[in-house]
Amino acid sequence: MKRLLAFMLMALIVAVASATPPVAAPEGVRPSIPARSVLYRIKLEREVAAQFGNLDNTARIAAQVHQESLWNPAAASPYAQGLTQFTPSTAEWIPSVCPTLGPPDVWDPNWSMRAAVCYDRWLLRRVAGADDCQRWAFALSAYNGGLGWVSRDKALAERHGRDPLIWFDHVEHHSTRARWAITENRGYVRRILLTLEPLYLAAGWPGRPVCA
Repeated sequence: MKRLLAFMLMALIVAVASATPPVAAPEGVRPSIPARSVLYRIKLEREVAAQFGNLDNTARIAAQVHQESLWNPAAASPYAQGLTQFTPSTAEWIPSVCPTLGPPDVWDPNWSMRAAVCYDRWLLRRVAGADDCQRWAFALSAYNGGLGWVSRDKALAERHGRDPLIWFDHVEHHSTRARWAITENRGYVRRILLTLEPLYLAAGWPGRPVCA
């Protein structure tokens, strides 16, 4: 009976979490970690350990999931869906570089977390940076806006005399993207690395600050 009650309570929590749309904190208000994140923490830790061999990146990727959907597996935008907000085209493509994922299912939070962690690792292997902080910044920018844009932004920054291996205050200030896309992309990187990752670390999620 106790097991049945526990199962029913967990199902209710998941249902409420799925039905609640992501709501960003008002400007200037310190963000908080959604309670529903506890439903996915162990799974995320396992995926990070499997892909990276340790838990050093757990709080960082938790921060990324927070930024993407506020841990809502039913989150949807005009372009992307699910816990880690994959576009349909990226979801169809990603098993080609992460074959253990199996058929894409953006509405399955387990698939979404596996795909996001694998994609982060794949991106990190394809971006050069002056240090781990800069590499993660480039990888997150690519996750949000595409690897091709990162390459173009780097080249443009270098033509303007900036260091193409440094994101912060160098490459981040150079792009020919639409203004709204620049604002979104640059805010995405800064919020994950400088605001949300420290929040998750302070709450006891495993990891180490990469941009300390």
